[in-house]
Amino acid sequence: MLNLLFVCMGNICRSPSAEAVMNKIIAENGLKEKIFCDSAGTIDYHEGEEADPRMKEHAKKRGIFLTSIARKIVPEDIDKFDIILAMDNENLNDIKNMFNNEKYSGKIKLITDFCSPNCIADGVPDPYYGGPEAFEHVLDLLEDACMGLLNYLRKTHSI
Repeated sequence: MLNLLFVCMGNICRSPSAEAVMNKIIAENGLKEKIFCDSAGTIDYHEGEEADPRMKEHAKKRGIFLTSIARKIVPEDIDKFDIILAMDNENLNDIKNMFNNEKYSGKIKLITDFCSPNCIADGVPDPYYGGPEAFEHVLDLLEDACMGLLNYLRKTHSI
């Protein structure tokens, strides 16, 4: 079983969306027994909360259902998860600083590094203070990046 952890700041918009998008792709490809996904935040401000209602609404229109409960990334996550996917460079740096150890650096990646060549993005922007278009943009980026991630996993992990 390959374990993936998606991480943003509060774990109520981007990372639960990435988890749900990836879970949908995993199910559509018959890989539920091979890949496990979870999400977390770099802060605990929203711990115990459901995903942002606006994010849930936009995702639902695409057949994506956000069911996770916000939590903060914990030290045990670095060993439990094979790949930790940050939503933006700030999240990436925060995670690397939390787990300040060279042996872990290879498993911490930026989600948009898996985007297709048509989708140029340096991270997934936080939609929290944006309008409907911000939430749609996040989902567009995540759908593209998660498909790219699956292709990467097929090549590197024989999935």
